[in-house]
Amino acid sequence: MPNVVTANRLNDGIVVYLAPGGAWTEDIAEAARAESEDEVKALEAFAEIAVQDRLVVGVYPMPIEVKVDGSVDPISVRERIRASHRTTLTKDWYNVPL
Repeated sequence: MPNVVTANRLNDGIVVYLAPGGAWTEDIAEAARAESEDEVKALEAFAEIAVQDRLVVGVYPMPIEVKVDGSVDPISVRERIRASHRTTLTKDWYNVPL
């Protein structure tokens, strides 16, 4: 079963996925995929560099399903919820009056 590595971006908490080449993306379809346990460990090791650089927190692998049409879906309900909360936030999103 393929896996991707996910985390939360440190500066805004948004869910991100490790992309090929070491960038982080909000789009799970753009994530680097690991097909074996060794590939998962390699992605995790690469992601730990971003943790040390204080770019992301909470790095972990998650299984995905690649559908016939090429779309990617998380397997677990928790990860589906995390993936569905992608949003574009302005820098003033927290200044909404209560």
